[in-house]
Amino acid sequence: MQVLAESPDPVRLSFLAALLRDAGIEVLVLDGHVSALHGGIGAFPRRLVVADDAYGRARRVLREAGEEVAD
Repeated sequence: MQVLAESPDPVRLSFLAALLRDAGIEVLVLDGHVSALHGGIGAFPRRLVVADDAYGRARRVLREAGEEVAD
């Protein structure tokens, strides 16, 4: 698994995940429970991850949608 994006904003990650799922790419959001346990204060960003073999394609999908992705 590789991290594609990190953000304390669950709405942004949900949007990015929707873009990827629409392209047929499976995604997972990690650390959501940790963030929720701490009251959603944004101290613990959530991570959007994809399988290693889907990473390059996922980056292209997000870039084509005008979204910034981690290097």
